[in-house]
Formats: sequence, structure tokens, C-alpha cells
Amino acid sequence: MPEDKNFSAINLNAAGIDIGADRHWVSVPVGRDNESVRSFGCFTANLYAMADWLKICGVKTVAMESTGVYWIPVFQVLESCGLEVRLVNAHYVKTVPGRKTDVLDCQWLQQLHTYGLLSGSFRPQEQICVLRSYIRQRDNLIKSACVHIQRMQKVLTQMNLQLHRVISDITGTTGMAIIRAIVTGERNPDVLASHKDGRVKASCAEIAAALTGDYRLEMVFILQQELQLYDFFQIQLSACDAQIEQCLASFGSKVDVNASPLAKPKRRGKKQPGNAPQFDLRSELYRMSGVDFTQIDGLGAVSVLTLISELGLDATRFPTVKHFTSWLGLCPGSRITGGKVKSSKSRRVVNRVAATLRTAAQSLCRSHSALGGFYRRLAARLGAPKAITATAHKLARIFYRLWTTGNLYTDPGLDAYEQQYRDRTLKNLKKKAQAFGLELIPISDPTECVS
Repeated sequence: MPEDKNFSAINLNAAGIDIGADRHWVSVPVGRDNESVRSFGCFTANLYAMADWLKICGVKTVAMESTGVYWIPVFQVLESCGLEVRLVNAHYVKTVPGRKTDVLDCQWLQQLHTYGLLSGSFRPQEQICVLRSYIRQRDNLIKSACVHIQRMQKVLTQMNLQLHRVISDITGTTGMAIIRAIVTGERNPDVLASHKDGRVKASCAEIAAALTGDYRLEMVFILQQELQLYDFFQIQLSACDAQIEQCLASFGSKVDVNASPLAKPKRRGKKQPGNAPQFDLRSELYRMSGVDFTQIDGLGAVSVLTLISELGLDATRFPTVKHFTSWLGLCPGSRITGGKVKSSKSRRVVNRVAATLRTAAQSLCRSHSALGGFYRRLAARLGAPKAITATAHKLARIFYRLWTTGNLYTDPGLDAYEQQYRDRTLKNLKKKAQAFGLELIPISDPTECVS
């Protein structure tokens, strides 16, 4: 590739790699070898041969472009050999026209990286990557189990067993007891209704009426298979939780839980929410991070585990909170042309951290907290989608402040937030009145006029 004299080279020992499914094309600076562009296979021996050739050519830093997961083995091998590796977002370099071959792709990456025009994608430390793999596998197991729950409910509906009409969750204590009794051959609605847990609001008569249906043989067989598959994924989920517990125990302690115990959880009741692990996850997260992130309204222990597994414990990777929210795609956009703001829509990204924060923001719709009041005020004015994004942005800023400082989070309360909003609104009204030469005078009687 021709060298542009208008730019000064920053990374003189830079290489570019175009990742492929079966071959990887590598470009090094001209003059380092007889051939400045070479291709290597995807086998492990080929990857180590690639690393050796890069070292012979005096390469210190490498930029690679890839989609999917083909880059992971290359990244790990090159990093283990002492090279600085940067994974470049393909969206940032694909819009340049005229590059239609793998050779030109790797040469273009090498040239851009030489001039310091490429920034690498975020990748946490290796220990966090291990935890992240477990958490993502756990999420896949939960999604797979949900598929079989939906199929069980479909089979029950086909037999006109309206169990979901009388209990809130068919996978709860009452629902699973009734389903297992049906699979073992029980057909008497009164006997099935006797499995009702004391916390269920529906009466035994109502449950028995809902369980009077057409118990077709083929449907019961399908229900049995779906139940067995659901139980299988629950076993796998328990095994994955055991691995996660061991992985969390391998992290160093930033705080002594016995000397500085956790505050009482905000969630009432002893039941674990959703598909939470059976061990004390909140204490483990507090021990390894030194911060109780669950004090933030909307963030539970499972949500915090997802955030830490994706972000890690090193907050210095994001210099400021603006870098952090921009990476999440939660900050307002800045499309300005000709001095006019064309769009302030937030950038669309695929990010598990942002998705977790959006879910947490949506759960604040009925929260009696300052964040809950903030969400409801924006939802009434802008609609739920924009309110979720704005609240997720605020949650991200609070999380970053605790992440970087290690301070505690204290909810000011709904009343304090409403008073603060009222004072701010009144202050803005006074400024507008002064701009028109008017004065706001408080009245005690609503029927009086303001002069």
C-alpha cells in the first residue's frame, strides 16, 4: 500500500490481520520480509507459525478484523506470545470503497494501525473472561429451559387444562407438583388440586375446575418428554452454578465480609428471585469487588454478576463516565451538520451490559425510589422506550461512580426527588418570567389571580 506523507507513523512495528474461517491473511511493514503479505491456516500449529513470523519481522502490535468467534484462537495465541493485539470493529473499517480482497483488507488494517487510527474493542482480563464464559453458558441454559416451559404450557392448553389461569407460575411448587402427578397417571382433578401450596390464592375448587380436561395419551407423552428435558436443563444449571461459585472463590478479596458486613437487602422475603443461584451470591460479589452494587435500585445480585462478568473489576479501562456510557450506546447521539442538530438518537449497539441496565431500568416502573420517580416522569412525557434508555443511562453513571470510587449508594427517596424536581421547575419559571419583565407571586388561594 502506498504510504501517505500527510500522516506521521505512530506504530512503526504494526501488522494487520484479516481473519477468515479457514485462512488468515497477515500484512507486515514493507521491507521486513521478502513477502510483506502471507496467509496462514486456522490450525493451532499455523497460528504459532504466524506468531513466530511476526516476531521475526519485528512486529510488536497487531490489529485484526473479524466477525463471529474466529478471532478468539488467534487473539489468545498472539497474546500468549507477547504481542499486543487489538480487535477492531469491522463496522468502522468496512465502509472504505475499493477493498474487495483479503490481501487489500489486511494491508489497509496494517496501514491504519501504523498511523494510530484504530482503537481496539474492549476485552476484560483473562480471569474475567473465564467467569464471562460461565455466565453466558448459564444464560443459554435458562433460555433453553424456557423453551420447554412454553411447550409444556402449550400441551396443557391443548388438553384444555387451564392451569396457568389459576396459578401465576407453572414451574413453581404447585405447578410442578401437579404436572408431575399428571405425568405419573393421576387424572382426578380433586386429587391434583390437593397439591396446592398454601401461598396460592386460588381455592382447591377453582384449581380442580381448571384441571378438568381431555387427557389425551399423545399429549401426556409429549408433556412427559418436555418435563424430562426441563429437569435435565435444571441439572445442568445447578452444575454451572457450582462452577461459577468456584470461579468467584478464586478472585481475591477487596473487603472482609466479617469485618464490614453487608447491609440488609432491599428485597423483602427469603425467596430467591427468578433463576438466582442457590449460594450467597451477593456476599461473594461484595467480597471480590468491595462495593455492594445491589443497593442501587433495580440491580439484583444476578444483574450485578452479569455486569461484573462483562466489565471486570478494572474501571481504568474507561477513563471517564462519558467513555463508559458511549461504549454502552446509552448516551445521546451528536449528529450535527451545518450547525444544526440532525439527530440526538442514541447509537444502536449490541451490548449485554446495556441490555442488563435496560432491564433494570424497566423494573423501576413501580419503585418507590428516586430512580422510580425519574423513570415515571420521563415515561409520562417521552414514552416508555426513551424513558428506559434515559434511566439506563442514569443507572450506568451511578454504577460507574461506585465502580471507580468504591463509595456507598444511598437512595434519596421519592419525596426528596419530587421536591427537587419541583424546586428546579419553579426556578426555571422564575427565569422565564424575569425574561419577560414579570414576577411570580405565590398565592394561598387558588382563585386569586397572579399579577
